[in-house]
Amino acid sequence: MPLNLPDRLPAIEILKEENIFVIDNSRATQQDIRPLRIVLLNLMPLKITTETDMVRLLSNTPLQLEISFMKLKSHTSKNTPIEHMQTFYTDFDDMRSEKYDGMIVTGAPVEQLDFEEVSYWREMEEVFDWARTHVTSTFYICWAAQAGLYHYYGIPKYPLEKKLFGIFEHRALDPLYPIFRGFDDVFSVPHSRHTEVRKEDVLKVPELTLLSESDEAGVYMVMGRGGREFFVTGHSEYSPLTLDTEYRRDAEKGMAIDLPKNYYMNNDPEKEPLVRWRGHANLLFSNWLNYFVYQETPFNIEDIK
Repeated sequence: MPLNLPDRLPAIEILKEENIFVIDNSRATQQDIRPLRIVLLNLMPLKITTETDMVRLLSNTPLQLEISFMKLKSHTSKNTPIEHMQTFYTDFDDMRSEKYDGMIVTGAPVEQLDFEEVSYWREMEEVFDWARTHVTSTFYICWAAQAGLYHYYGIPKYPLEKKLFGIFEHRALDPLYPIFRGFDDVFSVPHSRHTEVRKEDVLKVPELTLLSESDEAGVYMVMGRGGREFFVTGHSEYSPLTLDTEYRRDAEKGMAIDLPKNYYMNNDPEKEPLVRWRGHANLLFSNWLNYFVYQETPFNIEDIK
């Protein structure tokens, strides 16, 4: 089934060029299907890029999805045209009464700040509390994963000696768990972060399950509330060139930045990146949508609690 997206969203034309089947609201209203309602809280600076990356992955499912975009009233994006935000995004305050089958909360470039120092932290805490009673399953990525683990379970984050940057191998601790259906024994995931959560802290919390880790990148996936919360420290949603863009941006600024590990062919930044995470990224999101959203959400969305 296609994705049901807001009319004129830039991602529609980009993904049609990639032969990904998407439709806008005008056409979707003609189909007699109860779509899954998915809300994306996009905290990344380049909103359109992140929208396109997420929609690309969400398209790999036979389910029809209705995608909405949330923004925080206490934070104004400086890197996305205001017209785009006004057209496609809705303040959290205006969405409080709504319920959603699934929610995705992205990372944010604030990980080196203490959580309470983030200008929109108070509103983020309201979103976290709201999600527990208004969403069937929520998928937290990178900083949002760290923030959620801290807010719900008191798990701290720790600074790394140097930025974790590149493509790293991971393994599932319970390979038969549904979120890993179709995964290889070892799978690759991009990471780009300055902080970490630690395994020993996760294992102290009986309500949490550590599902996946990496020898180099550490904790990767943690589950709470039997699948109603997933905390994922990596960026499976990244496009092939995202790490390349980050590397060149920081290098041009004169910042100390290493080459992203295991990324460029022959470790040569003049060569194309070697994409080794696309298959698992698609499986990750399709498994989440199928087994933890579609299979668990009530037919009457108002019954979510």
